[in-house]
Amino acid sequence: MLPKILFLVVVSSLAGGGRSAIAELSLLPDERLSEVSGQGGIYLSGDISINEMGGPVENSYFGRCSDAGKKCGARFAYRLKETGGWMVLDEIRGNFAFEGLTLRVRNIDSGFGGDGELFNRDVLELGLPNTVRFNDVRFKIASSSTARPTDPGFQQTDIFSVEMRGEVIMEGNLLVFPTGNP
Repeated sequence: MLPKILFLVVVSSLAGGGRSAIAELSLLPDERLSEVSGQGGIYLSGDISINEMGGPVENSYFGRCSDAGKKCGARFAYRLKETGGWMVLDEIRGNFAFEGLTLRVRNIDSGFGGDGELFNRDVLELGLPNTVRFNDVRFKIASSSTARPTDPGFQQTDIFSVEMRGEVIMEGNLLVFPTGNP
């Protein structure tokens, strides 16, 4: 670490409408710098729209939202077992906004019923935002015989549909544990 850090001090006078800010460069010694603390991480806010009008793919399964005979929206398929069937989120569309989602790396070396000491590695911590606003968010949860509806032998069973509008309060953290060696 450098013995001294160059620190920018900005002094602004709010008295009077036409005054400009005054900036002065000064050295900040290590002793003073050690009194300053901060946190690492990223703070995110966003407004995200997903397939409000339908995606670019138009085939025997997907189409425009105005076409009642076609599925409209994005699709996310995941398989829990190598030989198992597929769970899908289908026809995902709508708009949601959030403020205050945080991302940071956290070391897990204790807790979790003693497993933290054995793990003793970094994880990705997603700090959930206080409020998420949903506007016409829709999706279906289904099971499927294949990942893509265009694959041979495709059969899908819709389990239930979800429609969300309004605000949801979210609290807590989501930890993402890596597996394997990078």
